[in-house]
Amino acid sequence: MRHLPNLLTLANLFCGCIAISYILGAQNFTTNFSFNEYIEVPAIEQPYWGSVFILLAAVFDMLDGFAARALQIFSPIGKDLDSLADLVSFGVAPSMILFKLLWYSYIVLPEAMDVSLWLMSPAFLVACFAALRLARFNVSTSQPDSSFSGLPVPAVGIFVATLPLIQWQNPMGIGSQLYNTWLLYALIALLSWLMVSKIRFFKFLPSTFNFKSIWPQLIIIGVAAGLFPLIKSAALALAFIIYILLSFVYHPNIDKK
Repeated sequence: MRHLPNLLTLANLFCGCIAISYILGAQNFTTNFSFNEYIEVPAIEQPYWGSVFILLAAVFDMLDGFAARALQIFSPIGKDLDSLADLVSFGVAPSMILFKLLWYSYIVLPEAMDVSLWLMSPAFLVACFAALRLARFNVSTSQPDSSFSGLPVPAVGIFVATLPLIQWQNPMGIGSQLYNTWLLYALIALLSWLMVSKIRFFKFLPSTFNFKSIWPQLIIIGVAAGLFPLIKSAALALAFIIYILLSFVYHPNIDKK
């Protein structure tokens, strides 16, 4: 049983690798390529499964923490292994999604054949800043029980994983907006900055369970569950936005240490 937390962490890493393979093999993120008429696109399910495996990696990431606390097993190797797995599943895999999104946002332009691959390279800033965020977390000497300094890398990964789902389902036309290159660049810049910022974000799984400590989580779950029938996977992205906004209310904004 003492190896269970590390095995769950490796399952997180395994899912992240599978997600990358699906994302790399994807030829398009939507069947509504022209926004007016549907066309058949091979491998349309691949981005969907890439997102699913990132979300599954998040489940394993949560379970390894539960297992470590339940079994009272903590080690420097386990901490570093967890960060390495998170970097792949919630840093590199989401960067590949953003790379693909930028690629397809340029494909719809008239000058698509002249587009340089360098225009898609900012997508990998998410992986770079995720690495910086995880390294800073590993060397920090004190970690508050109720919050993080900087946006957690798994939260970024989960949010980005919802984007192919939103494009695929295109609820209320929201998915079509993800073909805006400047929106994607702004999103990359914002996520990268939030990860290394000193803003405090509350932990979604608190150390104590009472109304005072879980009311933000209840709001997030309630709003996402209530809107899911209407906007489908976009409800998960909305939950992420609410999480960020509530973190400004629930905890002091700036880490003063």
